[in-house]
Amino acid sequence: MENEPDHENVEQSLCAKTTEEELNKSFNLEASLSKFSYIDLDKELEFKNDLIDDKEFDIPQVDTPPTLESILNETDDEDESFVLEDPTLLNIDTIDSHSYDTSSVASSDSGDRTNLKRKKKLPDSFSLHGSVMRHSLLKGISAQIVSAADKVDAGLPTAIAVSSLIAVGTSHGLALIFGKDQNQALRLCLGSTSVGGQYGAISALSINNDCSRLLCGFAKGQITMWDLASGKLLRSITDAHPPGTAILHIKFTDDPTLAICNDSGGSVFELTFKRVMGVRTCESRCLFSGSKGEVCCIEPLHSKPELKDHPITQFSLLAMASLTKILVIGLKPSLKVWMTFPYGRMDPSSVPLLAWHFVAVHNYVNPMLAFCRGDVVHFLLVKRDESGAIHVTKQKHLHLYYDLINFTWINSRTVVLLDSVEKLHVIDRQTQEELETVEISEVQLVYNSSHFKSLATGGNVSQALALVGEKACYQSISSYGGQIFYLGTKSVYVMMLRSWRERVDHLLKQDCLTEALALAWSFHEGKAKAVVGLSGDASKRKAVVADRMVEILFHYADRALKKCPDQGKIQVMEQHFQDMVPVIVDYCLLLQRKDLLFSQMYDKLSENSVAKGVFLECLEPYILSDKLVGMTPQVMKDLIVHFQDKKLMENVEALIVHMDITSLDIQQVVLMCWENRLYDAMIYVYNRGMNEFISPMEKLFRVIAPPLNAGRTLTDEQVVMGNKLLVYISCCLAGRAYPLGDIPEDLVPLVKNQVFEFLIRLHSAEASPEEEIYPYVRTLLHFDTREFLNVLALTFEDFKNDKQAVEYQQRIVDILLKVMVENSDFTPSQVGCLFTFLARQLAKPDNTLFVNRTLFDQVLEFLCSPDDDSRHSERQQVLLELLQAGGIVQFEESRLIRMAEKAEFYQICEFMYEREHQYDKIIDCYLRDPLREEEVFNYIHNILSIPGHSAEEKQSVWQKAMDHIEELVSLRPCKAAELVATHFSEQIETVIKKLQNQVLLFKFLRSLLDPREGIHVNQELLQMSPCVTEQFIELLCQFSPNQVIETLQVLECYRLEETIQITQKYQLHEVTAYLLEKKGDIHGAFLIMLKRLQSKLQEITHQDEKSKEDLSLKDVEDTMVETIALCQRNSHNLNQQQREALWFPLLEAMMAPQKLSGSAAPHLHPEALKSLTMQVLNSMAAFIALPSILQRILQDPVYGKGKLGEIQGLILGMLDTFNYEQTLLETTTSLLNQDLHWSLCNLRASVTRGLNPKQDYCSICLQQYKRRQEMADEIIVFSCGHLYHSFCLQNKECTIETEGQTRWTCYKCSSSNKGGKLSENSSEIKKGKTTSSQVKMSPSCHPSKGDSTVKKAASEPVLDPQQIQAFDQLCRLYRGSSRLALLTELSQNRSSESYRPFSGSQSGSAFSSIFQNENFQLQLIPPPVTED
Repeated sequence: MENEPDHENVEQSLCAKTTEEELNKSFNLEASLSKFSYIDLDKELEFKNDLIDDKEFDIPQVDTPPTLESILNETDDEDESFVLEDPTLLNIDTIDSHSYDTSSVASSDSGDRTNLKRKKKLPDSFSLHGSVMRHSLLKGISAQIVSAADKVDAGLPTAIAVSSLIAVGTSHGLALIFGKDQNQALRLCLGSTSVGGQYGAISALSINNDCSRLLCGFAKGQITMWDLASGKLLRSITDAHPPGTAILHIKFTDDPTLAICNDSGGSVFELTFKRVMGVRTCESRCLFSGSKGEVCCIEPLHSKPELKDHPITQFSLLAMASLTKILVIGLKPSLKVWMTFPYGRMDPSSVPLLAWHFVAVHNYVNPMLAFCRGDVVHFLLVKRDESGAIHVTKQKHLHLYYDLINFTWINSRTVVLLDSVEKLHVIDRQTQEELETVEISEVQLVYNSSHFKSLATGGNVSQALALVGEKACYQSISSYGGQIFYLGTKSVYVMMLRSWRERVDHLLKQDCLTEALALAWSFHEGKAKAVVGLSGDASKRKAVVADRMVEILFHYADRALKKCPDQGKIQVMEQHFQDMVPVIVDYCLLLQRKDLLFSQMYDKLSENSVAKGVFLECLEPYILSDKLVGMTPQVMKDLIVHFQDKKLMENVEALIVHMDITSLDIQQVVLMCWENRLYDAMIYVYNRGMNEFISPMEKLFRVIAPPLNAGRTLTDEQVVMGNKLLVYISCCLAGRAYPLGDIPEDLVPLVKNQVFEFLIRLHSAEASPEEEIYPYVRTLLHFDTREFLNVLALTFEDFKNDKQAVEYQQRIVDILLKVMVENSDFTPSQVGCLFTFLARQLAKPDNTLFVNRTLFDQVLEFLCSPDDDSRHSERQQVLLELLQAGGIVQFEESRLIRMAEKAEFYQICEFMYEREHQYDKIIDCYLRDPLREEEVFNYIHNILSIPGHSAEEKQSVWQKAMDHIEELVSLRPCKAAELVATHFSEQIETVIKKLQNQVLLFKFLRSLLDPREGIHVNQELLQMSPCVTEQFIELLCQFSPNQVIETLQVLECYRLEETIQITQKYQLHEVTAYLLEKKGDIHGAFLIMLKRLQSKLQEITHQDEKSKEDLSLKDVEDTMVETIALCQRNSHNLNQQQREALWFPLLEAMMAPQKLSGSAAPHLHPEALKSLTMQVLNSMAAFIALPSILQRILQDPVYGKGKLGEIQGLILGMLDTFNYEQTLLETTTSLLNQDLHWSLCNLRASVTRGLNPKQDYCSICLQQYKRRQEMADEIIVFSCGHLYHSFCLQNKECTIETEGQTRWTCYKCSSSNKGGKLSENSSEIKKGKTTSSQVKMSPSCHPSKGDSTVKKAASEPVLDPQQIQAFDQLCRLYRGSSRLALLTELSQNRSSESYRPFSGSQSGSAFSSIFQNENFQLQLIPPPVTED
């Protein structure tokens, strides 16, 4: 936050208390402070940045006259972002009685004044800033106002003006002049009630700069001037402005001979006072006529004597606010308008406000004008350039969530706003943060409504001005010297900023210590707002605040101990101190007062054991974050003991490694660490406390070496120790401290040498006779070979190539070889790790190591030994790592390949062949390796696809693949087929010839040709050779006959005739019938199915009871269902005769067994056959007329002899079904017609519904739509009630392109919703003349510019998108399918086929019926079966 000067509010620096005596002292200080000078402005600006920080401007103490630096200090950057104070310091629960849940004053919105103003909550302003304003009642003046009303009939107060005196005007024409001294005595009573009866109430007052003259404006239009020294009436002016209008404002300018007045007619006049030959005169000049727009607020620019030489003062600027705009004019040297600025959209009842103040922006002091009407305050910076012209620049404006009735600058950074519900808001102008809100309804503020309505002269004012006057209180509020005076009906109140010390004390009095500390810290850091009473440079200000914070901290500590619960659970006491003690620790450390924290504060808190414990625990996070390094020995000792007692040893370890432990008892700490297994802390103490780096390693080695040497498994604790040992060695050799930090640079070489010498010792210090040589290296190799070698590798990287480093490297390599190669107790993996490490070192360009090459040959023999099959993959992996690390140069390659093949190390072979580009041999490696054989496909594909391989290499790989094609197909047929189809689709027949095994060929072709296998083949190539597909079909008939039909449905390239011959060869009758149907031979397919059905029926007729009855009957039913499906699929394409040729033979076949029922051997299940026959009849009824069926049955020789009993049930069932379906169809159609009529009526009503606009004017241009009708402009009305001209909407870009059409959106609703749902789907357009031909015009669509007339609907009407949306909403009233859709399908079924039933009339692939949908709720229930 940047600083600005305070040019007129130096009185605020008083550290005044709330008593009236101290308030009155502030009045007496003005004389001394007015000597403050701005004369040498340019000279002082050069030094303005030297002493003042970038955070906040503070008004100086009374006894320390300020310099100009402390006034101007920082430039005013309007775009600076606001950063809230540190929230961690503001744990505040207590709320002051004056606190108010404020909203961000920066929140911006337009729209409805009561409902649409957004409130963005900030942390409570009292919690952040305390009480910023001190408000007091002027008891003396208030009492005398009441007394004057009673004793001299002065009337109620109406206006106030403040300078070094306080002037109060009354309703009976008196002006009461009070002193600002301690007594607040009545100095003068100007005027009389008799004059008041003639002139009316005093409606405006003004005191000139030197407090020698008072101007009074009256409700009936007169103006008087008084001498404040003698109390004489100097002028009585009655002709300065038109008669019959009240004086709303009268203002002295900086020139005592010039004043401005504003009357209730909205006019503004300049009054020039002259004295010629002892005669006082007044000349009046009209500056602005009310006929051009009524002015209701004026504000001349006043400058302090210190700024009298400012270049802007020569213009004598005047700001005027009318009902529609503001104007800034210059009265000198000649009258000139410098700027006009319109308000924009606002509430007509809101009050225009103006206020000037000098501010420092970019190192220059210039006046700034604040103006407001409603809830947005605009700031205009006024400058004079070198040419003498005035420039006005707009600054960041202030959005509010309330309407203003008063705006007052209290200093250049802080403004005080009064809203329409009489609540004061103190705002920081730059950050726009609300600092405090104060309720002042107790003042009973005086309003100037009667003067604005000019009631004293008959109320002859405009309605607009009278509306503004409802909330006008211009004459009731006056500011002077950083104090704001509020005139009530019986009192006068004064408001001023509290000093920083008073704000802190105010919180302390309310027992809000945490909040007081947070506020004081914001003063210390320069983040506080509206600061008064801090002066000097930044360090001096911080010192003053810090001293006060220390006092508060002592008080806070005493309060914490005093308010501690004496009895109860220990947890309650702990919670109390956990809430209190961290605050003390935080602020002591923030203030960098460790001396205070560890002496007085610690001693004070140590009186309570719980408080002491909480205090010590509070230090932990600061120690761990290295913010607290040095502590007194006593505190450090107490800290460790406390955590030890609480069994928090891990915390102790973390603390020790961050502490300066030189002041502790080293041996005692080491012992404690070892006993509690705090190895990190132990190492840290040894290193930091004693500069001893070897002892920790010896202690750890003594623990892990014995079990490793004995071959036992380590415990988890020992594994942790071993890992820490490795990390510690790595840190020491790298020059880093363990566990964090760095070893001092002068110790790094010494530490490295010590650690190396320790590792390569021949024997340990307390060695037994049986100990093997190099025990430390041996132990580490046994513990974790790979990690130990990684540590050495990192160390070798850091070594410089000096002689000693080279000797160390060679020596340790020799020791490693001696330990590992000469012992058999190391695994192949461990040995491999060593030689991989060596290979990497030898492969370096600057290598200086020497290793005997025969050792590598021994390792190769060891890893490839064929007599040991254990750890095969481990050995192979180790050898591979060794070769990849550069060890290949140590071997003869041909010998290496031979040994790898012998040991079946196929990855090694692949590595070698890859080096020699023998890619074809790698295929053999994959195929022989059972773990990787399936990866061969990806390998072949990569070789053939990835560029970079020669044609010869690709050919050799492909040839090798062809040689092993049977192995590849048997391994993964899908992968093999994909490989062939991708790279050699033209050689498929060659591949087929190579596959002699028929099963493999079948698998290959199925993967290749069947799309369900997921392989996509270029079918165009296969169409040229259908014999391949036919070969696959023949194999399919052999190996998987049940899948032939499913496969034929997805295959494409095969010849029907040849395929039919194949299926006939293997006697697959169903497949043959399918192919004949596909060929178009329906009758042939039917005959095959019929013959199959007859054979099944014959089996069931002649079987005995012991046979599998259920199985045979199931076969008959399945065959019959397939035959019926065949007939149904093709009946709709046949004529009546052809249909009968299909259905009647099927019916006869099903009825034939029943004709034998009267024979000597009846079949076993006549009821089942009757049911199946009924199924055939039901299916026939869809395609064969019922009379034809009955006639055929009756013509049958068997039934023609009068034996109708057997078929009675069949015929009755058919008739019942027919009657049921006919009734259902008629009922459903009737219901749907009724519902359709209802739906369409509702749809029509919703589409043609008229709209009633809320207002008769356009919501954008605010003109009545009738006025612009001659422009033939469309009028657009939305369902929300807003009305617009289409031209206005078009200018605001309120259109959306949807499906080639333009759709309108409501401008007000879419702007207020801020990205919410637009209201275009509810918009309507009404044109002046709508003809019946405009049927297709969308209610929410604007016709394109090219269409001057809308064409008639030539064919059937079409629903536009909005009608479709409305219809969809109606459809959603029903569950399931739309009834309109049901009716549509019914009508289509009846029109296309008069006898077609609901189901089964069309194939599923060609037509999807809603009746077949699983969600369809109208279930057709079959009629009851008639029992014989």
